[in-house]
Amino acid sequence: MALVESTMMNLGTKAPTFNLPDTISGENKDLESLKGEEGTLVYFTCNHCPYVIHVNDEILRLAHEYQDKGINFVAISSNDIVNYPQDGPDKMKELAEELKFPFPYLYDESQEVAKAYDAACTPDFYLFNAESELYYRGRIDGSRPGNGVPLSGDDLRSAMEDLLAKKSAPEKQYPSAGCNIKWK
Repeated sequence: MALVESTMMNLGTKAPTFNLPDTISGENKDLESLKGEEGTLVYFTCNHCPYVIHVNDEILRLAHEYQDKGINFVAISSNDIVNYPQDGPDKMKELAEELKFPFPYLYDESQEVAKAYDAACTPDFYLFNAESELYYRGRIDGSRPGNGVPLSGDDLRSAMEDLLAKKSAPEKQYPSAGCNIKWK
């Protein structure tokens, strides 16, 4: 598993739009209908990456805490399922149901959405404000599988708190890191 860092899209960038199938409901979902009143967290993920598996429980805690405060969460998988069938829509739905995702888990078959977001790794986090402008991009915290740093969600949690408090975007933002997106 090679460690890849996110590419850090420019702050203030408008969220690229999308219309993708939700593997949980079977319906297509678009960005406009998924936006939160206060903000939207779009994150690129997959089923098999050990970096994603490492943070799944914390993502679920954050979603339960912050969706009630007006920040909606959207998970997107863009991995090539020919070479990584464990990341296919059926397996995505199974994982979402097993973990009880309180947010949609979208499948980006064409990989166009991942390219529009300049996503590089899983997990890769993008927090947009109520106007769909990029406020934070980066890591959940400094924890990685095997590095001994406890998983806390502190970096992402702090950014969401600042967003809700109407503060300026955090000056110091560290890239996320994980497995590379499995491009076709």
